[in-house]
Amino acid sequence: MDLSQIAKQIKDASENIFLIYAFNSTGKTRLSVEYKEAAKNTDGRQTGVYYNAFSEDLFVWDNEHTKLDIVPSSLNQYHSQLNERDVMEKLKPYNPKYDFLFKSYDNPEQGFASISFFMKGDEEQHPVKISRGEERIFIWCFFLALIEVDSWTGEQSDYFFIDDPVSSMDDHNIFITAFTLMNLIENHYERKKIIITTHHIGLATILSDWLSKGEKANKFKATRRGEKNKYKISILEKIGDQYELSNPRNSVLLYHLRVLQILDTAIQEDSLEVYHLALLRQVLENIASFLGVGQFQYVLQQIGFTEESGRMADIINALTHQKVYYPQVGVMVPDNKQILIDVYNALMGKYHFVLHN
Repeated sequence: MDLSQIAKQIKDASENIFLIYAFNSTGKTRLSVEYKEAAKNTDGRQTGVYYNAFSEDLFVWDNEHTKLDIVPSSLNQYHSQLNERDVMEKLKPYNPKYDFLFKSYDNPEQGFASISFFMKGDEEQHPVKISRGEERIFIWCFFLALIEVDSWTGEQSDYFFIDDPVSSMDDHNIFITAFTLMNLIENHYERKKIIITTHHIGLATILSDWLSKGEKANKFKATRRGEKNKYKISILEKIGDQYELSNPRNSVLLYHLRVLQILDTAIQEDSLEVYHLALLRQVLENIASFLGVGQFQYVLQQIGFTEESGRMADIINALTHQKVYYPQVGVMVPDNKQILIDVYNALMGKYHFVLHN
């Protein structure tokens, strides 16, 4: 399928909550755009609200005057129904170290032109530039406050599509964002379709657990025989120039297990390519980090490659100089393919990962 077909599949599904995990550069943002098109009214009007990289691009730093400019858009007409308190209420869980003020256009109906930030307690309000992570959190909270403006979400009331709201956030703030997303789900899932996509396996795992096994999980599960759950957890995968929305096997969403599943399938189908070595390296580095060591060569020693661990590490290093998110494409030569298979089999023999394949 292409992304427009994936978007239609989600739109037509009976589930009201979609949690979709995908590697970076798979097409999550493009999927949000395709969904926007698929969900339009017959007269071409938008029927829902989305948050993605384009939403973030509406905010641009003016470094000369130390302010965050807001690019004019159709959303500006709703700004007049917001104030600083509304956004600060959403920011509170993130414990911001700054205050801020909105600057409106001369005509208030045009909304806000920019935002100035200053440190808490600074009575003279000297403008400061906040960090990239703080900026992303602020934009996310601005959006959260804006979706409570009834005149906007009342007109476009069919869905929320939220794509990767956790860029540049640390682990603590990612957990807080997961909490805000669950609040959004709880408050709206009975009336709207809510689609959340993310490349962050931590966020995906937290939300997956809360939806399927959390304290309030029963409200999202089928109540009668023959009914479906109100949520669906999926993985967006790109296969060649086509896409697939697959189900994680037995709700496996832990990153290293998902990567091992990919490797296992490629080995079984004899479809190993060069980028699979990059995935193997990711698993080795994750295990090394868990064991408290800095080099994945240690893991190679632990799984039995004692004398040749240095040579094996050098080979894997040399063949994985590109990041896993920008994979190399090409069939592996037999010697390198055998190295991957030998290391994979030794890993599984040592640590006994359960993949549910």
